[in-house]
Amino acid sequence: MSKMSRIEMLQSFAEQEPENPFNWYALALEYQFDEPEKAASLYHKLLNEHKSYLPTYYHAAAFFAENGEILLAKKVYEEGIVLANEKNETNTLRELKNSYQNFIFENDLE
Repeated sequence: MSKMSRIEMLQSFAEQEPENPFNWYALALEYQFDEPEKAASLYHKLLNEHKSYLPTYYHAAAFFAENGEILLAKKVYEEGIVLANEKNETNTLRELKNSYQNFIFENDLE
């Protein structure tokens, strides 16, 4: 399946089920390298409209960090850590904390 047909398929799913955050999340992942502005828009949508969708936080924070939005990335990591803790998602919490510590070190924060 070509990248374009995957994007078209995911876009169709997102339009049919706009309340399902996975569809927007999958689209953001598809766009993040070739069309970062679309990915950013989708990550913002997820973080605003689907705050409890935990998978978003790791990828969104890494994406924002990679694109130089350091303060936004820091905020997204921190919110994801709080959410993972509240949901008692220990594996995700560990992954987010490890990534956050690397992010802090790499960006010479704190």
